[in-house]
Amino acid sequence: MHPLMRIFFTGMLISFLGTLPLGTMNIAAMQISMTDGYLPAMGFAMGSLLVEMIYVRLSLVGMDWIRKREKLFKIFEWITLIIIVTLAISSILAAQNPHADKNVILSSTLPRFVLGVVICAVSPMQIVFWFGWSAVLLTKKVLLPRNDHYNSYIAGIGIGTFIGNCVFIFGGLLIADKLNTSQTFLNWIIGGIFALTAIIHFWRMIRKKDTSHQLEHPEDVTHGMEDKIIEMTSDHEKPENKPI
Repeated sequence: MHPLMRIFFTGMLISFLGTLPLGTMNIAAMQISMTDGYLPAMGFAMGSLLVEMIYVRLSLVGMDWIRKREKLFKIFEWITLIIIVTLAISSILAAQNPHADKNVILSSTLPRFVLGVVICAVSPMQIVFWFGWSAVLLTKKVLLPRNDHYNSYIAGIGIGTFIGNCVFIFGGLLIADKLNTSQTFLNWIIGGIFALTAIIHFWRMIRKKDTSHQLEHPEDVTHGMEDKIIEMTSDHEKPENKPI
């Protein structure tokens, strides 16, 4: 496999798998699909992945700067928590109010693309995730410090994130159709998911292995999955291309 194609599929696979766990952006996209349809939800997903790709590019050229900004990421952690809690409260209030069947934040007058850009931009905790993966891939020489590698890597990340978000967007529509229940009940479910996500995020914040630890030990972000993913994107017909 050509090195650029390999790093493209590596970025896409990591991004797709990283999008599947419950998080702020994918749950928000799912709720938008349930209330406003799949096109607004896809616009929201496009806005969020655009910001994510920009953040990844900045992190690749500024790794040393990022390592020295532990306090800044502490602030980002709290901002992200506030956003998740706000989304949870908005969904629960919508469920309690019979005259309002939509999350006031996700169903605001802002174009969904702009809304995705704004929410993703003010909660850039994905930088830590991609900092860890990029550092490990650079160490293993899968990703090289070259513009063509970076561009291929980021293109794969964008497509992987979009596919992962589509799982939630169309999955949400399928769930809503199969349950055939009221929007109020769905708001209770989404509000509960946001609340659970907030609790998990807060628990991670108070653990000893926080953002500063992850920046110093990027291998903790990959959870030992890097070798498996590298193997999956390797050319098995050419053993010399496999990482040592």
